Parts: sequence; C-alpha cells; structure tokens
Amino acid sequence: MEKKTIIIGHKNPDTDSVCSAVAYAYFKEKAEGDNFEPARAGELNEETAFVLEHFGIEAPVLRKNVKTQVKDIEFRRTKGVDRGISIKRAWNLMKELDVPTLPVVNSKGGLEGIITVKDIASSYMNIYDNSTLSKANTKYENILDTLEAELITGDAQKYFNKGKVLIAAANPDIMEQYISEGDLVILGNRYESQLCAIEMGAACIVVCAGADASKTIKKLAQANNTTVMTTPNDTFAAAGLINQSMPISFFMTSENLITFSEDDYLDDIKEIMASVRHRYFPVLDKTGKYKGMISRRNLLGAKGKNIILVDHNEKIQAAEGVESANILEIIDHHRLGTISTAGPVYFRNQPLGCTSTIIYQMFKEKNIDVPPQMAGLMCSAIISDTLLFRSPTCTDIDKEAGLSLAKKAGINIEEYANKMFAAASNLKNKTDEQIFKQDYKRFTLGKINIGIGQISSLNEDELTELSSKLLPYIKKIYDESSEDMMFFMLTNILEESTKLLCVGNKAAAMATGAFTTDIASGESEDIVRLSGVVSRKKQLVPALSVAAQSIRG
Repeated sequence: MEKKTIIIGHKNPDTDSVCSAVAYAYFKEKAEGDNFEPARAGELNEETAFVLEHFGIEAPVLRKNVKTQVKDIEFRRTKGVDRGISIKRAWNLMKELDVPTLPVVNSKGGLEGIITVKDIASSYMNIYDNSTLSKANTKYENILDTLEAELITGDAQKYFNKGKVLIAAANPDIMEQYISEGDLVILGNRYESQLCAIEMGAACIVVCAGADASKTIKKLAQANNTTVMTTPNDTFAAAGLINQSMPISFFMTSENLITFSEDDYLDDIKEIMASVRHRYFPVLDKTGKYKGMISRRNLLGAKGKNIILVDHNEKIQAAEGVESANILEIIDHHRLGTISTAGPVYFRNQPLGCTSTIIYQMFKEKNIDVPPQMAGLMCSAIISDTLLFRSPTCTDIDKEAGLSLAKKAGINIEEYANKMFAAASNLKNKTDEQIFKQDYKRFTLGKINIGIGQISSLNEDELTELSSKLLPYIKKIYDESSEDMMFFMLTNILEESTKLLCVGNKAAAMATGAFTTDIASGESEDIVRLSGVVSRKKQLVPALSVAAQSIRG
C-alpha cells in the first residue's frame, strides 16, 4: 500500500498554515486520489480554532515532527509461524523465503519468539539425550510429516510426551530389557519385534522401509493405545530424521527479545541495531501484534515520509525532522528560505498575500469545484494574512479571491472578519508562553538567527497591556533561546500600526535603523513604534534583512 503524503505548514501554525493544509489536501484528493493527509506542526491558536469550528472542520492531525519511522520504510513482511511446527518445516521455510530468522506468533498475531538458523544448528549439535523428543512434547503429526510416514493406528493430533526414542536392532529377548512404557521404537518389518514393543507398552512404533503392519499387530496396537506409523525411510535415515520433528517452541528464543514498534524513529533504533549481532528484528504494531522483520539493510537508502510543505520554506520553521523527509512539493508566498531537497520538487511560490490564494488559483486551473467549507477556510486564511485586505502584502488577486470565496462560503466578509479578529485577540485565559508562541516564526538573515512573533488586535488598550506582560517574558526566555534577536509585533488592525518589542543585543538599534524611526515616545527603550507596518513577511523581515547586512558589515 502506498504511504500517505502529509501536507503540513510551519511551527506555531497560523490560520493560513492550517487552512492551506486542509484545503490543499482536499484539492490533491480530488485531483489525484485519497492518499493525502493534512497536518499541523503545533497547537491551534484561538483564531484558527474559531475558523475550524465555524465551518465544522476537524482539526488536522498534530505532527510536531516528521522524522522517519519504521512504518515509513520497506521491511520484510515475513509471515509468522506457529510454535508447534517442526524444525524441519521451519528450516524448509527459511530456505524457501531466504531468511535466517522466523517469527513465532500465536493465533491472535502476538509475537511469542523467534527461531534462527543458529537455533536449528544447535538442535542438531546439542542433542545427546534419547528422551529429548518427548521432553519437547512432540506432536505425532510432526513426526509423520518429518518421516514422510503414514499413520496406521492412533491419533496424529496427540503428543509424544513420555519415554525414549529407541532403535530395535536386537532380538525380542534383549528388547524386553530396555524398552519401557511410553517409548517410541524405530524398527523393521519383523513381527516379533513389533509385538514385543507393543507388549512392553511402547507409545509408538515406527515401521521402516515402507513395510506394513499385519492385522494382528494393528489390533494389538489399537487395544494397547499404541500409535503405529510406517515410513519409506530405512532405520538409519529414520533415526537421523526424527529429531527434526521436534517443535520449534523447544528451541526458539522467547525472552529478552529486541523488538521495534512501527512508530519507532530510525534515529533511535540505529544504535540498538549496531550494538547487537542479530540480523533481523521483529516489528510490532501499537497493539503488540507482529507486522514483519527489519534488518540493518532496510535502513540503507531509506526514504522518509512523503510531505508537502505549505506556507513556509524555511528549515527553521519546519517540523522537526524535515531534513529526513521526502519533500514532494512546496506551496508558499514567502521569500526563498533555507529548505533543501534531495531531488527536484514542484515549487510554487507567488508574491501574494496568502498561500490559500495560490491554492484557490489551483482549484480554478484544474476546474475543481470549491465546496462551501473549503471556501470558508481559504477565505479565512486570506482575511487573516491580509488583515482583511489592509496589509501591504495584499494584492488585487488576494482581494478578488477573498471576495469570491466569501460568496461561495455564504458569509458576510466584514461581519465574519470582525468575529474572527475578536476570537484571535481573546487572550484572557492564556499564559505568556501561549501568547508568545501563538504566531512565532524563526528566520535566518545571513548569519543572524531571529524570531518574530505577532498578535493582531482591534483593541489598542489590549495591545498596551500585552506589551507590559510580554516584554519581561521575552527577556526572560531570550537567554535560553538559540535566537540572536527576538522581536514581537503588537499590531493594531484599525490604526494599521505596530508596536515592536525588541530583545537582544542591537535588536532595537537594528529595528530603528531598518525603518529610520525612533524609540516610541514614553515607551521602553526596547519598544519601537512602526506606523503603517502590519506585515511581518512583506514589511518587517525584508527591512530587518537589509539592516542585518549593515550590522555584519
């Protein structure tokens, strides 16, 4: 079965990131089939949660990383065997399948142990006791199969579980001295020997060289509950083969097994594989059922998850483990970032205000109908990213798409936008950390790593209150972060302005230099007021990029 392709946005997802993933998954399913899964790389913010609930869409699955897991790679689906099969049968299966290890499973698919070539070799070299066959609780069915024998009397489903294995090469008088009750006797077609074995209470007699048993012997055997079978093998061959009928349960390894789950990450299992000499390791599903066998060879050239990135192309913004993933497509509207791919990909990047605008274009290009729910999601993303067409990132194409999608979704775009923004600014029950991470993105500007968060609101008083809360918090976490500088945009949608919180060495200086502005009057020296600046993507990041170059110089 072909594995699913995961469509996922950036860490700390915003409305465009989540809605684009859902809408593009729907688009791909309609265009190519149902093997696409929308996902999110972080927790939903209040705005996005409002949008999904409003249009009755279930939140995409949370995937904080896209590291390669066992289930992502090809491994051997070796069929499990029953613990009761014979060593001979196991050996033949190994040769047929060209494997050195067989998994032993129960009727419910649970792993009970493993049997290896080494275990089978040991069974030949370490058996000196003629009672081992019974100690192994060997089924007569196994003996019949191993010796290619025919059952004359008795029940093939019963077990040989008491006594020794003997070869009746002597005359009956001597045989009486060493045959005990419950023994298995290998003999020829001599009537006297067969009779003696039955009378001494043998549990089973194996008649060799294809000889049949007489009617009298059959009757006596039935009367004494003695199993009788005949084999085409001679006595020597039968004696050599019979131990191969023992069940693998007697030799298999059932304790301290090293197993892996389908959900285990390759990075985690490589070290374990390297530390032991086993060649194959059982793979189990979440319920503990056996799924297959994995070896070191399976890890060579292993391809990771198939993923499509939406609304970002910066490695630092991507879900953890993206470097091991098989990136198939990137749909984005940001500057070119630091994502690299192993091979060529479909890359669609347009200077528009929203990724969902691009996806809407793709719907139209393929003549795929946009249902109301999908229209509502894409319209919401456009509203969010363009601040209802107020952002300088907004193009005529974005506005046209937003209005068209609003009509398809059956919403009054102005009224709906106000509800959406109100939901986004409802931060009363959120911690400083939750507010900070709600829409926080990392960028690499040359050799400088920065982070930029943003909160948009219709309420200036709320933004002022947030600045007094967030600035101390950002300063607190800055020392433990990997960013050289941290910024946070408190954007007033109505006034189309931003209070920029600046933390880090030269952060405020870089901001004021980028916009040739001053520290906000009456504000902290770490707060810069930016009139007309509302867009992180189109206004803040490009300006900081230029300023970063002068700092490096």
